Amino acid sequence: MARSSLQLNSEWIPKVEESLAIKQLTQRSLAERLEISRSSVSKFVNCKPVALNAFIRLCQELDLDWKIASQPEREWNDHIESFKFKQEEFKANPGGQVPPDEVIGREELIANLWERLRQQSLIFSGERRIGKSSILKKMTAEAPVDMLPIYRDLEGLRTPIEFVEAVWQDTETYLRESGKAKRVREYLSELTGSYFDGYQFPESAVHWKILLTKTIEDLVTLQDKQIVLIWDEMPHMLGNFSDRDAMEVLDTLRSLRQTYPDVRMIFSGSIGLHHIIKNLQKAGYSNDPTNDMYPIDGQPLDLDAATKLTLYLLEGEEIPATNLLQTAEDIALAVDCIPFYIHHLINQFKASEDEITAEKISDTINECLRSPLNLWKMDHYRERIDNYYNEVQKPYALEILDILSINPPTSFSRLWQYLKSEPETKDKEMARTVLRLLIKDYYLLQEDNLLGNMYTFRYQLVQRYWQISRGW
Repeated sequence: MARSSLQLNSEWIPKVEESLAIKQLTQRSLAERLEISRSSVSKFVNCKPVALNAFIRLCQELDLDWKIASQPEREWNDHIESFKFKQEEFKANPGGQVPPDEVIGREELIANLWERLRQQSLIFSGERRIGKSSILKKMTAEAPVDMLPIYRDLEGLRTPIEFVEAVWQDTETYLRESGKAKRVREYLSELTGSYFDGYQFPESAVHWKILLTKTIEDLVTLQDKQIVLIWDEMPHMLGNFSDRDAMEVLDTLRSLRQTYPDVRMIFSGSIGLHHIIKNLQKAGYSNDPTNDMYPIDGQPLDLDAATKLTLYLLEGEEIPATNLLQTAEDIALAVDCIPFYIHHLINQFKASEDEITAEKISDTINECLRSPLNLWKMDHYRERIDNYYNEVQKPYALEILDILSINPPTSFSRLWQYLKSEPETKDKEMARTVLRLLIKDYYLLQEDNLLGNMYTFRYQLVQRYWQISRGW
């Protein structure tokens, strides 16, 4: 029987990479040149089955002998059997709370986080929507027996005393039953002149450093487990504070980590803490308040886990597809394996009675990115430039992103040729500085290939959004 598809022999991956580098092609630009889907190109370079005609054209474009470079088609049905659907009602939940047992593919990362926490505190950062909060909540719900994680979203807090009150209220949950959580209450009783038995600080409680210290003392004294204070959206909260308050909070937390070495803290957030500290340094802050904390980047799911999640959702929502596994992988690849967008895309397909095709996936993504309702909350990529880049940096950031959104991976020398021709982007060192910031903020990544260091968008979905929003 004639084959309907072929897949690349893994031994040919270096040749593919070399040819892409020599021709200065990305997977996206290769797909556009041949007018085939981006997912077909991704499957090709990852040694997955590709339609016979597409496989031959890809090999020809990359100067490969397709007969030698191919290997027999993989039996995909065998892989479908390995996916056991967790439940019949696994539903899309775009933007909502995902139960811990429905957080897929994070077991290894969480194990690594716990292992690192036995040594020191962490800064857990990453792009928005990759699932950081879900990971932290899963950690909280499924902690090792010798760990006591206490989770709190800090985004809405606006003063240090609100922060300390939230931390105290959270710790009270674990200490009240013992009847010994007394340090904070004794101090508040002294302030009010009568026994304090409330669950909110009185208005006279303004000495937040003392209250925070006593809260930690109670925790350390009354718990025999490793305490892990998990603070989500820490940069957002610090951004709400005055510069002086933010400095004092960061310094106090560092002092507490040194005084109580068994207490661990996780600072998490999608706004890089580097922006907050940089702004504080401009206001005269000279300390390095997180140099004792280990930084860990959150990442999207790997392809296998993202495909697995998509399979669960397709099955749970009873969405029709001829090849369920292939459709799941196409969806995962199309949104960079980011859970938030997988949920959103599946939710879009629920209302359709048609089978899901590669063309339908691409068209639906374009509709969502173009929607004036900002369904996928992508506008923050543009707004963040205004909020966190100064007036000198802003034109560099916009120009660099504009250039890279319509070009293959590009070297700095080529970027500089574009930049120096514009009136607001003629400082070469500022261009390098902004490039580093864009990498830290997850817009871009720096790749090494045969042509040297090249810059490109980290996520194809963000690149696609940038092209649409900027009218390219």
